Amino acid sequence: MSNQEHWSIDQYREYQKKGPKRSKYGAVKTSIDGQTFDSKKEAEYYSELKIRLQGGDIKGFCLQPVFILAPGLKYKADFVVFNNDGTAEIIDTKGFKTKEYIAKKKVFEDKFNLKIKEE
Repeated sequence: MSNQEHWSIDQYREYQKKGPKRSKYGAVKTSIDGQTFDSKKEAEYYSELKIRLQGGDIKGFCLQPVFILAPGLKYKADFVVFNNDGTAEIIDTKGFKTKEYIAKKKVFEDKFNLKIKEE
């Protein structure tokens, strides 16, 4: 007989009542306009972009664009903001910079000769 533990139905129901697990870094998923963002900070930045777009401060923006850094290596930014002067900004809303993010940021900036703006 194996040492595997089994839950009763009541134990499983109790486990489910505890709610969603917290993210490793404390970010809380937030939904606005049917979009789910990985953090409140990212959702708030999205709201700011909508206001800036309505006010004519920017031409537009794109959510979560994916950039291919190398075969099998991708970087997903939070936003690309298209400015009225024809320039674009790559935006990443970070609460915590992981080693993986730092490495991908360096590869991205070297490959595309663009800077990632961290909010």
